[in-house]
Amino acid sequence: MPKAAKSATPKTPRKKKAKTITPRGLNAREVTSTAAPSGIRQLSEQIESDGGAILAAYRDPLGSHWQLLAALPIELVEPTPYQRDLSETHVAKLGVAIDKLDRFLDPVIATRTPEGKYWTPNGHHRLAAMRNLGAKSIVALIVPEQDIAHRMLVLNTEKAHNVRERALAVVRLATGLAALDDSNETDYELEFEEPRLLTLGFCYQQNGRFSGSVYSSVIKPVEAFLKKPLPEALEIRRHRADQLLELDAQVADVVARLKARGFESPYLKNFVVARINHLRFVRGDKGPFDEAIAKMLAAARRFDTNKVKADQLAASGGATEPE
Repeated sequence: MPKAAKSATPKTPRKKKAKTITPRGLNAREVTSTAAPSGIRQLSEQIESDGGAILAAYRDPLGSHWQLLAALPIELVEPTPYQRDLSETHVAKLGVAIDKLDRFLDPVIATRTPEGKYWTPNGHHRLAAMRNLGAKSIVALIVPEQDIAHRMLVLNTEKAHNVRERALAVVRLATGLAALDDSNETDYELEFEEPRLLTLGFCYQQNGRFSGSVYSSVIKPVEAFLKKPLPEALEIRRHRADQLLELDAQVADVVARLKARGFESPYLKNFVVARINHLRFVRGDKGPFDEAIAKMLAAARRFDTNKVKADQLAASGGATEPE
């Protein structure tokens, strides 16, 4: 007896249960319902003595931490030394927008240093735009804990980072933190984003034209955050950067020899690195960083440019992470 034909009516998918979110933090009236503690009152007095003006003292609605909203003399505010380089193009566009609106509606975040300066880990471009417009003061959210400046770069989303900017920002932050305490590198995984950025950052500090985007995906499988005190971990990172720069110099030599044979392509370096990258054939554990780079360096030194065919190079074209 033939089987009955299955119904063509599709089954209605089950609706996923909405995730229950437990309410937390303070309600609107609780934000300012209690008197500020002595530490906040003392910070308020310091801001006033610096020439600033307190606009409000309140607790943030999520974590109940005390903060201040204040107007500060703009000459006392400066970016932390750890963040990315300023983009003049971004500053110019921001300045035009603020000028047209004739209002400053996005306070910077700042912490007060013992010297009476105000570091902003989030607001570098807004600060520069206001200075270019001739502003005498700037409104800031003052966070009492100075160490928050080291941890706040993860909130800095004014402009998309490329490999170079991200790496330089991370290595500057790590260097600053290493001078303050001996916490392990693993304690700052959130702030440092990715371990490879630390190594690449030291490369960029030595060579501003380093092709970090070419090597970023190559070293990613052999990089991990180090469970070592930051000063010790950064020495290891510097050594790794030296190895990468040595490899890059050898790759550049291969590229020069290919150009001498008449090859022209914006992806010559990518082509060479892909050819010497043995890690793409290794499954599972890729081994330690030093061993991987040593093998690639040896492969670059014995690279025979006479065996390269034009069709091989043509098939290798492709984009890398933005530089």
